[in-house]
Amino acid sequence: MNANFPTRDLGDTEVIAVSDGYLQVGFGMLSNVDEQECEEIQRSAQVSELNAVHINTFLIRRKGKNTLIDSGAGGVKGWGGRLIANLARLDIQPDDIDAVLLTHAHPDHIGGLLSAEGEAVFPNAELIINGDEFNYLEDDENFAAVSDRIKGNFLLARSIFKKYQKSLRLVDNGEIFPGVFAIPLKGHTPGHTGYRIEGSKSGLLIWGDIVHFPHIQLLKPEVAIAFDYDPQLAAETRTHLLERVSLDKILVGGMHFGEQGFGYIEKRKSGYGIVDIE
Repeated sequence: MNANFPTRDLGDTEVIAVSDGYLQVGFGMLSNVDEQECEEIQRSAQVSELNAVHINTFLIRRKGKNTLIDSGAGGVKGWGGRLIANLARLDIQPDDIDAVLLTHAHPDHIGGLLSAEGEAVFPNAELIINGDEFNYLEDDENFAAVSDRIKGNFLLARSIFKKYQKSLRLVDNGEIFPGVFAIPLKGHTPGHTGYRIEGSKSGLLIWGDIVHFPHIQLLKPEVAIAFDYDPQLAAETRTHLLERVSLDKILVGGMHFGEQGFGYIEKRKSGYGIVDIE
């Protein structure tokens, strides 16, 4: 029973896109594109709320193990907050989550790890994060160098790392669990990571925050967002990955890919686009 959530059957592995809700992002946060063009692209794609950015998490079910990729925003800054209720629709309680893999440590990906009281939401879960991401956020020189807004993000991440410190595992690349592989996709953050999931029949790639506004950034891969740690590297990573997944016909899922959760990417005369899947 998947309660009508987008689901991909990979054979011995099932991957479900579980929504945490939405956040709103103004087009002024995007660079290398003007706001009017953003509006036109969104309207052309029949997007109903032009500035809405959907927040996905992904639940991997394999041989009795429940693994979550990212935790959504959990209501931090008024964003999202629907994950726990949506997991319950799948008969999954927080205690049932065995591991949480993080694509990166921005608030809309880690906010769901802590309750309003500051306690661990997933008490039985191993927390897995890229080592470069962790070390960047724990470094006091980096903390001193960022704006007050970003300092808040550092403090949230550090509080989460502390709550999960007994079950924290740092990774680089390669196999994390049987059939789950970490893929470094740096640029958006120092340790931004995708996860390749290989089942007995097929596989897919969860690519994290390769795009925030898929219709805009697929059409124009050079478009960066203010949240990018290294905008140029993020654009290079996006361009390289779009070429690869379109050429190799790799199914992808993204945290801001939209409510459909998954899709194939095709190269077009100008940029790329999403191929609708059943």
